[in-house]
Amino acid sequence: MLDSFVTATLYLADGVTLMYLMLGVLVGLLFGIIPGLGGATAIALLLPLTFGMEPEQAITLMGGIMGSSAIGGSVTAILLNAPGTAPNAATCFDGYPLTRQGKAGLAIGAAATASSLGGIVGVVVLVAILPMAKSLVLLFGPPAFFMLAVLGLVSLTISNNNMLRGLIAAALGLFIGFVGYDDMGGTLRFTAGIDYLWDGIKLVPALIGLFAIAEMIRLMVEGGAISKVDRNELGEVKGVGAGFKAVFKHPRTVLSGSFIGTLVGIVPGVGGTVASFLSYSFTVQSSRDSSQFGKGDIRGVIAPEAANNAKDGGSLIPTLAFGIPGSAEMALFLGVLVLHGMQPGPLLLIEREWSLLVLIIALLLATIASACVIAVATKYLIKITFIDSSILIPTVLSIALVGAYALEGSLGDVIMAAVFGVIGYVMIRLDYPRITLVIAIVLGGMMERNFIQSMLMFRSDWTGFFRDTTSLVIFMIIVMALALPVLGRIRRRVRNANA
Repeated sequence: MLDSFVTATLYLADGVTLMYLMLGVLVGLLFGIIPGLGGATAIALLLPLTFGMEPEQAITLMGGIMGSSAIGGSVTAILLNAPGTAPNAATCFDGYPLTRQGKAGLAIGAAATASSLGGIVGVVVLVAILPMAKSLVLLFGPPAFFMLAVLGLVSLTISNNNMLRGLIAAALGLFIGFVGYDDMGGTLRFTAGIDYLWDGIKLVPALIGLFAIAEMIRLMVEGGAISKVDRNELGEVKGVGAGFKAVFKHPRTVLSGSFIGTLVGIVPGVGGTVASFLSYSFTVQSSRDSSQFGKGDIRGVIAPEAANNAKDGGSLIPTLAFGIPGSAEMALFLGVLVLHGMQPGPLLLIEREWSLLVLIIALLLATIASACVIAVATKYLIKITFIDSSILIPTVLSIALVGAYALEGSLGDVIMAAVFGVIGYVMIRLDYPRITLVIAIVLGGMMERNFIQSMLMFRSDWTGFFRDTTSLVIFMIIVMALALPVLGRIRRRVRNANA
């Protein structure tokens, strides 16, 4: 292992290899910042360019992209309430309110630092777990996947101040998630005869609409600029340093977010969106004072960003260990490995150990380098928040709609983004939680598919969920999540009675 580590480090010290790493970092940041694109799109576009490269150079380029796109997506999430990538959606809920308070520097500094630390934790766990990855991933079967989806919905629903509105938003999200083909039976549902809906509601156009377009509609109605503080307070860019310090004032939030992101990343097919939302909801539920969440609590930025970057380390475990991609990015990265003659699996861990260490070190360097780039450029990025809405709205709408179209070249995606923009604005005006709607859309299909598979496994005996150890453990966590608010209310009543 030590020899492989030295070989990988010397390889990355080469000027050409470093150039590929920085190219990947810059491309990842750019695609992360532009709403609707993200790391998966960047990998797909650059994959043909790797044909003539050495395998390790291609790995380094892709490591740079994967390590930076998540941090790039946090910039637009914080400044414009338009998540650059789907997992950055959770960052909007506290990052954007901080921007409107004139604390964009604080939020970006915290996001960049938390992302870097999360990435480091994810890489450390990857190195530690990779030798025993197969047995760990196999702990999650359909029953555990179903329970994990239920945990995500329960956590987000009970975290809302108005539980009824949270339940309504979750129900709407599940309905939207069930549109299209039934994965198990093959029947069409809720498509209204529209061919575009056969494959269901696509997540990226929906997110672009719910956040970017909805926010621009709101800004169009209100007028002015995003930031509601005086422009003279732009000098508060020193808040980037304050954001750096804020992360270290909340080590528990960073660590919990990092470990949640890593563990969720290990589970194939779940991805960073679930990781960031689960981290956010866990932080809300476990906080003694959750009154400021959604209004500009810095912990609401730290938790999802730490989880978002940590999930890459976790996602690499099933991808490298036996070729099961943990996310869309990892599915494309799997293609890069196969293209260069590197077949994922146990033999890869033995025969090409130094190549994998090149990837791990590149991922680590990319998270640090991208955070530094973002921190240096923040004082220029913050100026976006003072641009008048008459200039900003058409610009953001153009970028958002082009991003929706660029994903698959489909006009239907543009229309879908516009429709969800209206839905998002209505939810803003009526004070319904968009976060619950989004996570229900993400988890709806997964819940249904794994529930049906579980019932087939157990021959319609629902008690089988409690005979599966992993499923039972997650169920116990769900019970604890439901009990926490009740226990909190009882504790407050006892405290008030004794006062």
